[in-house]
Amino acid sequence: MEELIVGTAGHIDHGKTALVKALTGIDADRLPEEKRRGITVDLGFAEMNVGDVHIGFVDVPGHEGFVKNMLAGASGIDLVMLVIAATEGVMPQTREHFDICRLLGVSAGLVVLTKTDIADSDTLEIAKLDAAELVADSFLANAPMICVSAKTGDGIEMLKETLRETASALAARNDKRVTRLPIDRSFSMKGFGAVVTGTLASGEIVEGTELQLLPSGLTVRVRGIQTHGQTAESVTAGRRVAVNLGGIDHSKIARGMVLVEPNVLQATQMFDAMIEVLPDAQKPLRSRQRVRVHIGTIEALARVQVLNADGEIAPGAKDLIQIRLEEPVVAVPGERFIIRRYSPQTTIAGGQVIDTFARKHRRGEIENIRQYLSDLLAASDDEVEQIRLYLEAHGVSGLSFAELQNRTALRKQLLTNAIASNISKQTIVDAGGRYVARGNFERLIRLTEDAIEKFHKREPLARGISREALTSGIFAYLPVEILQAVIANLESAGKIVLEKDSVRLRSFQTKLSLAETEVGDRIFTQYREAKLEVPKLESVLADAVAGTKFTERDARKFFQLFLDSGEIVKVTDDFYFAGNVIDDLIERLRQFAPESSDRLIDVPTFKQMAGISRKYAIPLLEYFDRERITSRRGDKRFIL
Repeated sequence: MEELIVGTAGHIDHGKTALVKALTGIDADRLPEEKRRGITVDLGFAEMNVGDVHIGFVDVPGHEGFVKNMLAGASGIDLVMLVIAATEGVMPQTREHFDICRLLGVSAGLVVLTKTDIADSDTLEIAKLDAAELVADSFLANAPMICVSAKTGDGIEMLKETLRETASALAARNDKRVTRLPIDRSFSMKGFGAVVTGTLASGEIVEGTELQLLPSGLTVRVRGIQTHGQTAESVTAGRRVAVNLGGIDHSKIARGMVLVEPNVLQATQMFDAMIEVLPDAQKPLRSRQRVRVHIGTIEALARVQVLNADGEIAPGAKDLIQIRLEEPVVAVPGERFIIRRYSPQTTIAGGQVIDTFARKHRRGEIENIRQYLSDLLAASDDEVEQIRLYLEAHGVSGLSFAELQNRTALRKQLLTNAIASNISKQTIVDAGGRYVARGNFERLIRLTEDAIEKFHKREPLARGISREALTSGIFAYLPVEILQAVIANLESAGKIVLEKDSVRLRSFQTKLSLAETEVGDRIFTQYREAKLEVPKLESVLADAVAGTKFTERDARKFFQLFLDSGEIVKVTDDFYFAGNVIDDLIERLRQFAPESSDRLIDVPTFKQMAGISRKYAIPLLEYFDRERITSRRGDKRFIL
């Protein structure tokens, strides 16, 4: 069965609630105050079936003092019934409710003239003309106009059939987003606990699963589901739903909160948007103006930052703004919202969210931001292009899958497909689980090559720049995955060589001058001639530069070249040996092994074989243990 959410709109006492009761048999006024005062104060709900269409009604209050409540119900409707009393015609709240529906992007509906039983023919004709003038050039310009009397029942059957026909002509909901239920009502039922209601904006709610309550972040369990009074195991987008929640007390839930898929969305306090200021707003909307923002089912105070050179938007004009909220709200791209004055509380504008996690924009970057937001708005139906634009805007740091899903609110599979499409088009790069726009990634590659080249010029004797140096430089504030992806890219392209913990350009070669070579030869000669009874490093370096222009610090750089090449081997911080001497000792150990029945050698035997004292024997044996030449077995070594 096709599902449809219909909202009423119109001035107080124009018969909205009576009309819903005449259609459904349900009195949507549920509060004692509503019964006592005879007016609708809060949202009311009713339902009916017409043919193969199930219609859920959201009856909103018409009094100007309860527009806040009206807005909480208007955000989830598919179709509006603009109710106008034939006896009075268009009134102030008729206009405001109509403006709100238009600004919220409601695209279908009909006009219903009520109380026709007490209106004469001339008055009825005037009301028709009045209504036609109001909706001219709007989404209701060609909508049906039905005359009814809730008291006598005249026109009610025609209205039902018109609702059915209008519902059949509506396009199917575009349900791309993750599960999201803005809460418009919460209460406690004896024996059940906390219950929340709302119109499911997107996704699906399934009994027994967990959801998250934002902005509090609390995890709750779905104990039961009802939709239009019937128990259900699951419910999909576009339906009115009541959800019985476990794991939370009713007192911790309020209208304006949102039930969402766990660990996907986050609340925001700043978003960029495109808005339209109403022609009769009287004054321009200005930067730093304090306003009331109605989004989903919440009203939140905020400041406006107009994103143009003038700092204001004239009545009747459209432009880009940033909303800076005084409390966190849940918003998704494309979501509609209403702006009302802080005081007096009148509707002045409405708009569409573009970027849900904006940052404060500096004056000098306004033109770039305007272009980015305009491009993002134009790509509102193209997930692949949205992803590319988000990643281009986020520079070399890129975004993770979770961050992209938080910003787009797209379902997992849709987002996965959009990312894969961008990768196949080579517009973005998968940098170890973070996604970076290709242009930004290539810029980072160039910066990395430049950094390595500058290091070689600055330190011509060093084997290469360390990963730590790169991390504290270009990659200081970037995720480690980005560094790893850049290094891997440069290595696979044959542009760099990795040597232990250092990186060098493949084209780089260490070249010593004649004088530097002589100092290097002095260093190596000392180790070669000392064989296994080597002096300490400080002594070697001091002797090497004696009588030259070089310092011991210079000598240490030359010494590092021998370490890098393996011509000198480090055994401890004090003892270094010529590589060929160590190779010779290893060979002697291996020749000794077959002579020993158990392949074991103790310290005294090793000392005798090597012709060295314990001072050198112990460090050498521990080195051989580390290098897996030997393996310690008590006070002996097993020769591997």
